[in-house]
Amino acid sequence: MENKFIVSSSPHIRSNEDTSYIMKQVVFALLPAAIAGLYYFRLSALYVMFFCILGTVGSEYIWEKITKQKSTIGDFSAVVTGLLLAFNVPASLPWWMCLLGGVFAIVVVKMMFGGIGNNFVNPALAARAFLLASFPVPMTKWTETGVNWVAGSAADAVTTATPLSFLKSGAAGLQGLTDNGISMMDLLVGNIGGCVGETCAVLLLLGGVYLIYKGIISYIMPLCYLATIFILTFLLGGFNIQFAVSEILAGGVMLGGFFMLTDYTTSPMTKKGQIIYAVLAGIICSVIRLYGGYPEGCSYSILLANVMTPLIDKYVNNRVFGEVAK
Repeated sequence: MENKFIVSSSPHIRSNEDTSYIMKQVVFALLPAAIAGLYYFRLSALYVMFFCILGTVGSEYIWEKITKQKSTIGDFSAVVTGLLLAFNVPASLPWWMCLLGGVFAIVVVKMMFGGIGNNFVNPALAARAFLLASFPVPMTKWTETGVNWVAGSAADAVTTATPLSFLKSGAAGLQGLTDNGISMMDLLVGNIGGCVGETCAVLLLLGGVYLIYKGIISYIMPLCYLATIFILTFLLGGFNIQFAVSEILAGGVMLGGFFMLTDYTTSPMTKKGQIIYAVLAGIICSVIRLYGGYPEGCSYSILLANVMTPLIDKYVNNRVFGEVAK
Protein backbone atom coordinates (compact mmCIF):
# COMPACT_ATOMS: atom_id res chain seq x y z
CA MET A 1 0.00 0.00 0.00
CA GLU A 2 1.46 3.32 -1.09
CA ASN A 3 1.47 6.19 1.41
CA LYS A 4 1.27 9.73 0.15
CA PHE A 5 1.41 13.07 1.87
CA ILE A 6 -1.18 15.45 0.47
CA VAL A 7 -0.17 19.05 1.13
CA SER A 8 -2.87 21.67 0.73
CA SER A 9 -2.33 25.25 -0.35
CA SER A 10 -0.96 27.86 2.01
CA PRO A 11 -1.22 29.09 4.67
CA HIS A 12 -0.10 25.97 6.55
CA ILE A 13 -1.44 26.58 10.06
CA ARG A 14 -1.27 23.96 12.78
CA SER A 15 -4.78 23.66 14.18
CA ASN A 16 -7.12 21.09 15.67
CA GLU A 17 -10.07 22.65 13.84
CA ASP A 18 -11.09 22.19 10.20
CA THR A 19 -12.23 24.82 7.72
CA SER A 20 -15.91 24.05 8.25
CA TYR A 21 -15.68 24.64 12.01
CA ILE A 22 -13.81 27.93 11.54
CA MET A 23 -16.26 29.25 8.95
CA LYS A 24 -19.27 28.30 11.06
CA GLN A 25 -17.74 30.23 13.96
CA VAL A 26 -17.31 33.26 11.70
CA VAL A 27 -20.95 33.01 10.59
CA PHE A 28 -22.02 32.77 14.24
CA ALA A 29 -19.92 35.85 15.09
CA LEU A 30 -21.55 37.78 12.23
CA LEU A 31 -25.11 36.86 13.23
CA PRO A 32 -25.64 39.70 15.76
CA ALA A 33 -24.66 42.31 13.15
CA ALA A 34 -26.83 40.52 10.58
CA ILE A 35 -29.81 40.72 12.93
CA ALA A 36 -29.09 44.43 13.45
CA GLY A 37 -29.05 44.87 9.67
CA LEU A 38 -32.45 43.18 9.45
CA TYR A 39 -33.78 45.39 12.24
CA TYR A 40 -32.59 48.64 10.65
CA PHE A 41 -33.08 47.86 6.95
CA ARG A 42 -35.91 45.30 7.21
CA LEU A 43 -36.64 43.23 4.09
CA SER A 44 -33.99 45.16 2.19
CA ALA A 45 -31.22 43.52 4.19
CA LEU A 46 -32.82 40.09 3.93
CA TYR A 47 -33.01 40.26 0.13
CA VAL A 48 -29.41 41.46 -0.16
CA MET A 49 -28.10 38.72 2.13
CA PHE A 50 -30.11 36.04 0.32
CA PHE A 51 -28.98 36.96 -3.20
CA CYS A 52 -25.33 37.54 -2.23
CA ILE A 53 -25.13 34.14 -0.55
CA LEU A 54 -27.05 32.54 -3.42
CA GLY A 55 -24.49 34.01 -5.82
CA THR A 56 -21.48 32.72 -3.90
CA VAL A 57 -22.76 29.27 -2.95
CA GLY A 58 -24.50 28.69 -6.28
CA SER A 59 -21.52 29.71 -8.40
CA GLU A 60 -19.12 27.56 -6.35
CA TYR A 61 -21.42 24.56 -6.72
CA ILE A 62 -21.83 25.05 -10.49
CA TRP A 63 -18.10 25.68 -11.03
CA GLU A 64 -17.15 22.49 -9.23
CA LYS A 65 -19.78 20.51 -11.16
CA ILE A 66 -18.49 21.84 -14.50
CA THR A 67 -14.83 21.25 -13.62
CA LYS A 68 -15.63 17.89 -11.96
CA GLN A 69 -14.03 18.85 -8.68
CA LYS A 70 -15.05 17.65 -5.24
CA SER A 71 -17.78 19.85 -3.79
CA THR A 72 -16.57 22.24 -1.09
CA ILE A 73 -19.78 24.16 -0.37
CA GLY A 74 -20.07 22.19 2.87
CA ASP A 75 -17.06 24.03 4.33
CA PHE A 76 -19.20 27.21 4.60
CA SER A 77 -16.46 29.41 3.11
CA ALA A 78 -18.77 30.48 0.28
CA VAL A 79 -21.47 31.33 2.83
CA VAL A 80 -19.01 33.55 4.73
CA THR A 81 -17.97 35.28 1.49
CA GLY A 82 -21.60 35.88 0.53
CA LEU A 83 -22.51 37.22 3.95
CA LEU A 84 -19.47 39.52 4.04
CA LEU A 85 -20.32 40.79 0.56
CA ALA A 86 -23.88 41.51 1.70
CA PHE A 87 -22.48 43.41 4.67
CA ASN A 88 -20.45 45.57 2.25
CA VAL A 89 -23.21 46.77 -0.09
CA PRO A 90 -26.22 49.11 0.33
CA ALA A 91 -29.59 47.66 1.28
CA SER A 92 -31.08 49.08 -1.93
CA LEU A 93 -28.72 47.23 -4.29
CA PRO A 94 -30.69 45.38 -7.02
CA TRP A 95 -30.88 41.61 -6.63
CA TRP A 96 -29.05 40.86 -9.86
CA MET A 97 -26.09 43.00 -8.81
CA CYS A 98 -25.94 41.02 -5.55
CA LEU A 99 -25.87 37.81 -7.59
CA LEU A 100 -23.24 39.20 -9.95
CA GLY A 101 -21.05 40.27 -7.05
CA GLY A 102 -21.30 36.80 -5.51
CA VAL A 103 -20.35 35.12 -8.79
CA PHE A 104 -17.39 37.49 -9.26
CA ALA A 105 -16.16 36.84 -5.71
CA ILE A 106 -16.17 33.07 -6.13
CA VAL A 107 -15.42 32.42 -9.80
CA VAL A 108 -12.99 35.22 -10.63
CA VAL A 109 -11.26 35.85 -7.30
CA LYS A 110 -11.38 32.41 -5.67
CA MET A 111 -11.92 29.47 -8.04
CA MET A 112 -9.84 30.74 -10.96
CA PHE A 113 -6.86 30.92 -8.61
CA GLY A 114 -7.34 27.38 -7.33
CA GLY A 115 -10.06 27.62 -4.70
CA ILE A 116 -9.89 28.29 -0.97
CA GLY A 117 -6.40 29.11 0.24
CA ASN A 118 -5.18 30.30 -3.17
CA ASN A 119 -6.88 33.67 -3.62
CA PHE A 120 -4.46 36.57 -3.16
CA VAL A 121 -7.09 39.14 -2.12
CA ASN A 122 -10.25 38.92 -0.03
CA PRO A 123 -13.04 37.75 -2.39
CA ALA A 124 -15.84 39.76 -0.74
CA LEU A 125 -13.86 43.00 -0.84
CA ALA A 126 -12.71 42.38 -4.40
CA ALA A 127 -16.35 41.88 -5.39
CA ARG A 128 -17.31 45.10 -3.62
CA ALA A 129 -14.59 46.99 -5.51
CA PHE A 130 -15.82 45.43 -8.78
CA LEU A 131 -19.42 46.46 -8.09
CA LEU A 132 -18.40 49.97 -7.04
CA ALA A 133 -16.37 50.46 -10.24
CA SER A 134 -19.10 48.98 -12.44
CA PHE A 135 -22.20 50.45 -10.79
CA PRO A 136 -21.12 53.55 -8.80
CA VAL A 137 -24.60 55.08 -8.46
CA PRO A 138 -26.50 52.13 -6.89
CA MET A 139 -23.41 51.25 -4.83
CA THR A 140 -23.50 54.69 -3.21
CA LYS A 141 -27.26 55.00 -2.70
CA TRP A 142 -27.77 54.69 1.05
CA THR A 143 -31.22 54.10 2.47
CA GLU A 144 -32.57 55.44 5.73
CA THR A 145 -32.98 52.95 8.55
CA GLY A 146 -36.47 51.53 8.86
CA VAL A 147 -37.26 51.75 5.14
CA ASN A 148 -38.69 48.52 3.69
CA TRP A 149 -36.85 48.76 0.37
CA VAL A 150 -37.04 45.62 -1.80
CA ALA A 151 -33.81 44.92 -3.68
CA GLY A 152 -34.25 45.46 -7.41
CA SER A 153 -37.74 47.00 -7.28
CA ALA A 154 -38.66 49.98 -9.39
CA ALA A 155 -39.36 52.27 -6.44
CA ASP A 156 -36.97 55.05 -5.51
CA ALA A 157 -34.97 54.47 -2.37
CA VAL A 158 -35.21 56.99 0.44
CA THR A 159 -31.62 58.11 0.38
CA THR A 160 -29.59 59.54 3.20
CA ALA A 161 -26.04 60.70 3.81
CA THR A 162 -23.65 58.48 5.72
CA PRO A 163 -21.61 59.74 8.69
CA LEU A 164 -18.41 59.41 6.62
CA SER A 165 -19.75 61.93 4.11
CA PHE A 166 -19.85 64.50 6.93
CA LEU A 167 -16.53 63.43 8.45
CA LYS A 168 -14.86 63.87 5.07
CA SER A 169 -14.45 67.56 5.91
CA GLY A 170 -12.44 66.69 9.03
CA ALA A 171 -13.31 67.56 12.61
CA ALA A 172 -15.61 70.31 11.28
CA GLY A 173 -17.84 67.51 9.99
CA LEU A 174 -18.87 66.67 13.55
CA GLN A 175 -21.24 69.62 13.40
CA GLY A 176 -22.81 68.08 10.31
CA LEU A 177 -23.50 64.91 12.27
CA THR A 178 -25.12 66.93 15.05
CA ASP A 179 -27.20 69.01 12.63
CA ASN A 180 -28.54 65.80 11.06
CA GLY A 181 -29.41 64.26 14.40
CA ILE A 182 -26.61 61.66 14.38
CA SER A 183 -25.20 61.09 17.86
CA MET A 184 -22.29 58.99 19.07
CA MET A 185 -24.85 56.49 20.33
CA ASP A 186 -26.30 56.22 16.81
CA LEU A 187 -22.82 55.44 15.49
CA LEU A 188 -22.32 52.83 18.19
CA VAL A 189 -25.61 50.96 17.74
CA GLY A 190 -25.90 51.42 13.97
CA ASN A 191 -28.95 53.66 13.61
CA ILE A 192 -27.37 55.34 10.58
CA GLY A 193 -27.28 55.06 6.81
CA GLY A 194 -24.64 52.78 5.35
CA CYS A 195 -23.97 49.27 4.13
CA VAL A 196 -26.16 46.42 5.38
CA GLY A 197 -23.83 44.97 7.98
CA GLU A 198 -21.28 47.63 8.81
CA THR A 199 -23.40 50.09 10.76
CA CYS A 200 -23.69 48.47 14.20
CA ALA A 201 -20.18 48.91 15.58
CA VAL A 202 -20.89 47.45 19.02
CA LEU A 203 -22.16 44.12 17.62
CA LEU A 204 -19.28 43.86 15.17
CA LEU A 205 -16.92 44.44 18.08
CA LEU A 206 -18.75 41.77 20.06
CA GLY A 207 -18.40 39.32 17.17
CA GLY A 208 -14.72 40.12 16.78
CA VAL A 209 -14.05 39.59 20.49
CA TYR A 210 -15.85 36.25 20.26
CA LEU A 211 -13.55 35.11 17.43
CA ILE A 212 -10.50 36.17 19.46
CA TYR A 213 -11.82 34.30 22.50
CA LYS A 214 -12.38 31.15 20.43
CA GLY A 215 -8.87 31.41 18.98
CA ILE A 216 -10.15 31.82 15.41
CA ILE A 217 -8.32 35.12 14.91
CA SER A 218 -5.51 36.92 16.68
CA TYR A 219 -6.06 40.26 18.42
CA ILE A 220 -2.89 41.67 16.83
CA MET A 221 -4.22 42.71 13.43
CA PRO A 222 -7.55 44.28 14.54
CA LEU A 223 -5.81 46.13 17.39
CA CYS A 224 -3.03 47.51 15.19
CA TYR A 225 -5.47 48.47 12.44
CA LEU A 226 -7.90 50.28 14.73
CA ALA A 227 -5.11 51.92 16.72
CA THR A 228 -3.40 53.21 13.57
CA ILE A 229 -6.61 54.74 12.24
CA PHE A 230 -7.43 56.27 15.63
CA ILE A 231 -3.97 57.80 16.08
CA LEU A 232 -3.73 59.18 12.52
CA THR A 233 -7.23 60.65 12.48
CA PHE A 234 -6.61 62.16 15.90
CA LEU A 235 -3.33 63.77 14.80
CA LEU A 236 -4.52 64.86 11.35
CA GLY A 237 -8.00 65.83 12.56
CA GLY A 238 -6.85 68.63 14.83
CA PHE A 239 -6.27 66.51 17.94
CA ASN A 240 -10.00 65.95 18.28
CA ILE A 241 -10.78 62.72 20.16
CA GLN A 242 -14.47 62.76 19.20
CA PHE A 243 -13.50 62.92 15.52
CA ALA A 244 -11.07 60.00 15.89
CA VAL A 245 -13.66 57.89 17.73
CA SER A 246 -16.27 58.72 15.08
CA GLU A 247 -13.87 57.52 12.37
CA ILE A 248 -13.56 54.19 14.16
CA LEU A 249 -17.30 53.73 14.67
CA ALA A 250 -18.42 54.93 11.22
CA GLY A 251 -18.09 52.97 8.00
CA GLY A 252 -16.44 49.60 7.59
CA VAL A 253 -13.52 49.81 10.01
CA MET A 254 -14.96 47.43 12.62
CA LEU A 255 -16.21 44.99 9.99
CA GLY A 256 -12.98 45.09 8.02
CA GLY A 257 -10.66 45.03 11.01
CA PHE A 258 -12.14 41.93 12.64
CA PHE A 259 -13.60 39.93 9.76
CA MET A 260 -11.64 40.68 6.56
CA LEU A 261 -8.21 41.96 7.49
CA THR A 262 -7.73 38.73 9.47
CA ASP A 263 -8.40 36.36 6.56
CA TYR A 264 -5.86 33.52 6.90
CA THR A 265 -5.10 33.31 3.18
CA THR A 266 -4.44 36.98 2.51
CA SER A 267 -2.63 38.02 5.71
CA PRO A 268 1.02 37.46 6.73
CA MET A 269 2.10 34.39 8.68
CA THR A 270 4.32 35.96 11.35
CA LYS A 271 3.30 38.28 14.18
CA LYS A 272 5.80 40.92 13.08
CA GLY A 273 4.48 40.67 9.54
CA GLN A 274 0.90 40.97 10.77
CA ILE A 275 1.75 44.16 12.67
CA ILE A 276 3.35 45.70 9.56
CA TYR A 277 0.40 44.56 7.43
CA ALA A 278 -2.25 45.97 9.79
CA VAL A 279 -0.46 49.29 10.33
CA LEU A 280 0.00 49.66 6.55
CA ALA A 281 -3.71 49.03 6.00
CA GLY A 282 -4.58 51.54 8.73
CA ILE A 283 -2.40 54.21 7.14
CA ILE A 284 -3.93 53.66 3.70
CA CYS A 285 -7.46 53.76 5.12
CA SER A 286 -6.81 57.01 6.99
CA VAL A 287 -5.18 58.72 3.98
CA ILE A 288 -8.05 57.76 1.66
CA ARG A 289 -10.67 58.87 4.15
CA LEU A 290 -9.02 62.21 4.88
CA TYR A 291 -7.52 63.14 1.52
CA GLY A 292 -9.07 60.88 -1.14
CA GLY A 293 -12.07 61.61 -3.33
CA TYR A 294 -14.16 58.82 -1.80
CA PRO A 295 -15.10 59.05 1.89
CA GLU A 296 -14.52 55.34 2.68
CA GLY A 297 -11.07 53.76 2.44
CA CYS A 298 -11.47 50.58 4.45
CA SER A 299 -12.01 48.10 1.62
CA TYR A 300 -9.24 49.51 -0.56
CA SER A 301 -6.82 49.64 2.36
CA ILE A 302 -7.31 45.92 3.04
CA LEU A 303 -7.12 44.97 -0.64
CA LEU A 304 -3.85 46.88 -1.08
CA ALA A 305 -2.46 45.32 2.09
CA ASN A 306 -3.50 41.88 0.75
CA VAL A 307 -1.37 42.49 -2.34
CA MET A 308 1.59 43.39 -0.10
CA THR A 309 1.31 40.17 1.96
CA PRO A 310 3.69 38.03 -0.19
CA LEU A 311 6.32 40.77 0.00
CA ILE A 312 5.92 41.07 3.77
CA ASP A 313 6.19 37.30 4.18
CA LYS A 314 9.29 37.26 2.02
CA TYR A 315 11.24 39.77 4.10
CA VAL A 316 9.74 39.13 7.54
CA ASN A 317 10.51 35.53 8.47
CA ASN A 318 10.41 33.53 11.65
CA ARG A 319 13.73 32.72 13.26
CA VAL A 320 15.20 29.54 11.79
CA PHE A 321 16.66 27.26 14.45
CA GLY A 322 19.75 25.19 13.77
CA GLU A 323 22.90 25.87 11.82
CA VAL A 324 24.17 25.54 8.30
CA ALA A 325 25.56 22.07 7.63
CA LYS A 326 29.30 22.01 6.89
